[in-house]
Amino acid sequence: MRGKFFAALTLAATLLLTGCGGGQPSDKPADKPAAETTIKIGATPAPHAEILEQIKPDLKEQGINLEIMEFNDYVQPNIALNDKELDANFFQHEPYLNDFVKEHKDMKLKNAGGVHVEPMGIYSSKIKDLKDLPDGAGVSIPNDPTNGGRALLLLQKAGLLKLKDGTGADATVQDIVDNPKKLVIQEVEAAQLPRTLDDVDISIINTNFALNAQLNPVKDALFIEDKDSPYVNIVTVRDGDENRDDIKKLMAALKSDKVKKFIEDKYQGAIVPAF
Repeated sequence: MRGKFFAALTLAATLLLTGCGGGQPSDKPADKPAAETTIKIGATPAPHAEILEQIKPDLKEQGINLEIMEFNDYVQPNIALNDKELDANFFQHEPYLNDFVKEHKDMKLKNAGGVHVEPMGIYSSKIKDLKDLPDGAGVSIPNDPTNGGRALLLLQKAGLLKLKDGTGADATVQDIVDNPKKLVIQEVEAAQLPRTLDDVDISIINTNFALNAQLNPVKDALFIEDKDSPYVNIVTVRDGDENRDDIKKLMAALKSDKVKKFIEDKYQGAIVPAF
């Protein structure tokens, strides 16, 4: 009887394990959490880093960790990108990128898509209207070629000087053919322009650096570029990386209705969506 009891118990246990798949190795591997991808992106603090902060949660939901590294100049972000310290950067417009690549022929950098326009403006801590600008006034402009040319075109549009016919974004002070107020133009690193306001009569400042200095382009600029400015700020990557799935998701997030609304609500016309 005792032997029959244990035999029956063994049979029952065997049937139970068989019914539950026990004792049989599973061909299906255990589910593993999807690996998170990290995008390291360089950006100037305002508005670029502020805009990027808006999409961090959206990318997180897609398994992408967006790591933002802030820069305060226009050179290091491209060098860091080329050296693979970054996956992308967001601070420049295409004319600047083209000029940079022309000077650094070993760097293969590419426009991954445009996001917004930052109209350049003329600022002053000494006058309230350009008509009050004195003869011999001091003027500070960016010292990089594309933004310097852009500033000169803005001064021309404001009626303060005249450039050689046919001159475009590559204009230099040597292209000035008429300077009725005898403006004294000083070329300064773009990030330092707000600091020159106490030393010059007017300064032509990029919007991102104006915002950093608590200047409101809509309220504080004496003259500003039209909203149809061709200088769209872009995301830049190494050539070929624009086809990466995570970069495509980054661009889709930056061109979302959420980002468009954020730009319009926060910057009130000082920055304009380009999508």
